[in-house]
Amino acid sequence: MIDKNIEKLALTLLFLFVFTPLRGQAPRLIVRSDDLAAFHSINRASIDTYVNGITTSVEVIPVAAWLPEAVELLREHSGVDVGVHLAITSEWENIKWRPLTHCPSLTDSNGFFYPMIWPNAAYPNQSVMENDWQLSEIEAEFRAQIELMLKNVPWTSHLSGHMGSMSFDEKVLMMVKKLAKEYNLIVIEGDDYNIQRISYDGPKNTFQEKESSFIKMLDGLEHGKEYLFVDHPALNNEELESVGHIGYENMAEDRHGVTDLLRSEKVKKMINAKGIELIDYKDLLKKAEK
Repeated sequence: MIDKNIEKLALTLLFLFVFTPLRGQAPRLIVRSDDLAAFHSINRASIDTYVNGITTSVEVIPVAAWLPEAVELLREHSGVDVGVHLAITSEWENIKWRPLTHCPSLTDSNGFFYPMIWPNAAYPNQSVMENDWQLSEIEAEFRAQIELMLKNVPWTSHLSGHMGSMSFDEKVLMMVKKLAKEYNLIVIEGDDYNIQRISYDGPKNTFQEKESSFIKMLDGLEHGKEYLFVDHPALNNEELESVGHIGYENMAEDRHGVTDLLRSEKVKKMINAKGIELIDYKDLLKKAEK
């Protein structure tokens, strides 16, 4: 009888070992919500998706107008991982941002950042790449943005780029990596954290399409791998009804769908069913330090 019990126990342990994924082997996913400080509606939506949804990291644009409110909200929710969303563009119609430093190679005749990084037919000669941008000015501006964030949100953990601001040129990326090391911050772009960027697996025009395509994407995540998903929650309200740019006129409606997606109960159930571990940038640093 004892031998049979031992045999059963051994078979049970073997089954659990072979057929049940270990927690450390589960897919690990950062869910990043970008553009805090750009608008009141983005601030509220992003924090909502952290408190009531699946957002694990939020990115703050230090040059944007609603920074003071963003800082207050982050102090109220200090558990959320925070990144400096380095910006040298101001893409929206009807509202514009200026740099923190004197950087004439990055601004138009009104002193605003250009709307685009790369050339865009809808905005001729209004991109960083079409003008004589200076690496020294980008570095000075990025330093100012980083230091402003660290002053107000000292638990900021990482850097990210708004509209491709970190990655449009190899010299810029190398400079950003240097700043990250200097300020003890994480930067994923171009770095060796072995994390894969992912997006919707299918159409994403409506909330229903977003939800379906996101769930399909989740279903394809592989054990033992780490992933980064990025999107932009907001609210479809009066504040944002006049915000957009040529080629993206339905910004408020589209981004409200992102808010609903990141709070979706179907999405939460899928994450639980798949055993997906939601992580943030700080978890990457902890892993790298082991």
